[in-house]
Formats: sequence, C-alpha cells, structure tokens
Amino acid sequence: MLSGIPQVSVLGPFLYTLYTADIPQSPNTALSTFADDTAILSNHSNPITASTNLQTHLQSIEKWTRKWKIKINEEKSKHVTFSLRRGNCPQLIFNQTNIPQADAIKYLGLNLDRKHTWNRHISTLRKHLDLRTKELYWIIGKHSPLSLNNKLRIQKAILKPAWTYGIELWGCASPSDIAKIQRYQSKLLRLITNAPQFVTNQTLHQDLCIEAVRNVFRGKAAAHHKTLSEHPNPLIGPLTNQSNEV
Repeated sequence: MLSGIPQVSVLGPFLYTLYTADIPQSPNTALSTFADDTAILSNHSNPITASTNLQTHLQSIEKWTRKWKIKINEEKSKHVTFSLRRGNCPQLIFNQTNIPQADAIKYLGLNLDRKHTWNRHISTLRKHLDLRTKELYWIIGKHSPLSLNNKLRIQKAILKPAWTYGIELWGCASPSDIAKIQRYQSKLLRLITNAPQFVTNQTLHQDLCIEAVRNVFRGKAAAHHKTLSEHPNPLIGPLTNQSNEV
C-alpha cells in the first residue's frame, strides 16, 4: 500500500481523528462527528436563517476539504428539515451540487424523521427483527432440539440487543409504535417455548422473567439519565436539565 491503511484496523480510527481534528466549526451551528459520519445542525425559528447558517458552515468545510484533499460524496449527503411545520428550509449546496432533501435520515443506526415520531425507525426495526428471527428459526423454532435455556440465551444475546439499541431515545415513541415491538417480543417468546394458545403473553413474560418493552425503556432511560448527570463533561449537564423540563 502506497497510501492509507487497511480497513478494520486498530490504528485507522485514531489516525482519522487526528487528520480531521481541525474540521471547521461555527458558533451558529452544532457539529457532530462519529468516525466519518458528520452531521451539522442549525436551530432557528426562521427557515431562511437556519439554511443560511448551514450554508456558511458548509462553505468553510468545502474549503477545508480542498486543503486536505478529502472527498465528500454530495449525493449521499441528506438535508432534513426537522419541524412540525410544512415545507422545507431553502436548498443547500456543497461543491456546486445540490444536497438532496429528505423527510428522514439514518444516523448512527437510528432513523430520524422530520417530526420526531420514531414511526419510521420502529417500522424499519420491526422488519429487521422479523428477518433476523426467520434466519434463526432453525435453531430457536419449535422443531429445534436446543434447550429452552439456550434458546433464551440466543434471544438475549442476539435478538434483544437489536431492538434495545437506542431505546433511551426512541422509547418515548407513541404507545402504538411501542406495541409493535411488544407484539414482536410476545410472538418470539411463544415461538421459543412453543406455548399453546391458552397461555397468555403476560404469563410467558412472568414465567421466563422477561421484562415488557415499556419497562425496559424506563430502566434504560433512568440509567442513561444517571450517567449523564454524573458525567464530568460540563456540556452534558444542561442536557439532563432540558430533559426534565420536557
């Protein structure tokens, strides 16, 4: 290799962080980076001002990418207007290319829709869970010779982490959306145990010591709030105060 480093290397993320440490920031926008995923947020009641702040920040980043020879795929970038109002913020341009506007964006595994309903995320999550369960049916289904304890271990190690990821955020979704994941879990427990129809879902959860989805959210959210409140970073404290006011 004449340049770069192999993918999935230990040194790669560290070197990338050093290389992009001086990415331009702006007092009128918030910059969020995780590896090579970069998000810029502009918060303003006037959509024109919000877009103007974003465009100014994008222009400084455009100059920065040319200086350090970094290529950004403009067509894969998305511009989302998070608002309960109709209409979008004015068009944004990067490298003389219009950034496509969308009603939702997937960022760090979470599907964020413009109205923050979490409906799209939960619908996508449910499809993903059904697909994963189908792939594992041969080992957790009623014809599998695997013991019940080992089936439950697979549920806790593989399937449960798939829907608990980010639940501290999306767990505040509407009861109808939460019910979609609850129905999945009830259906999964019935599949694992091969329980007859007269056994209620509540009995299955109690006998197997499995928490309901809503209770999982409450526990995860409380632990997350406690972690934030005790974090040494002074910028984290105001986030917990805002959550208390909502």
